Amino acid sequence: MPGGRRLKLGFILGVLAASGLALLSWTQVWIVAGVATSGSAQEHLEVTGTTASPALTALALAGLALGAALTIAGPIIRVVLGLLEVLLGASVFLGAFLALRDPAGASAAAVTDATGISGKESIVVALVDPTVSAWPFVALASGVFMALVGVGIVVTARRWPGPTTRYQSVRLEPARPTGADDTAEAPPRDAVDDWDELSRGDDPTTGRSR
Repeated sequence: MPGGRRLKLGFILGVLAASGLALLSWTQVWIVAGVATSGSAQEHLEVTGTTASPALTALALAGLALGAALTIAGPIIRVVLGLLEVLLGASVFLGAFLALRDPAGASAAAVTDATGISGKESIVVALVDPTVSAWPFVALASGVFMALVGVGIVVTARRWPGPTTRYQSVRLEPARPTGADDTAEAPPRDAVDDWDELSRGDDPTTGRSR
């Protein structure tokens, strides 16, 4: 089923790409601002995604793990994973949105570490001209992308090819009827049969015609 294989590969790559993009944005500078320390003195402050949206890393790593799980999942588990991907995307979007809506709140931990100032109102007063970079918007886009990929997985999960195994763990052989002649010609054997007998400690050459 070439079409199913392409669908599977495309969606798995989509999950990995969206999660990787979210993880990349998390490492970048989200907010740049001046912080009034004393009198007219200011300190330049750069707030990265690690501070502005700490949960983003866990969400992105969960997305990467989900992409790996999709490679071996059956149809029902694919649907469950697709729904989970939608939830992860919504969570990434929400984390970035909250940081954009409240730059002062997203910068609070960095301001406190840099200046010792604490309290929401004091931090708002201390921040001077906070500027938001493009990276929170990249995180927003990655969240939307993750959610859309998750919906696609749910819709197409049953069209993907299933996982395959090279060998079956159990080999079934037809039972011989009672009273059958032991000298009758044995069924053809192959290397797998010989290997199974060796694994049990038996000699595979026993009983073969010379």
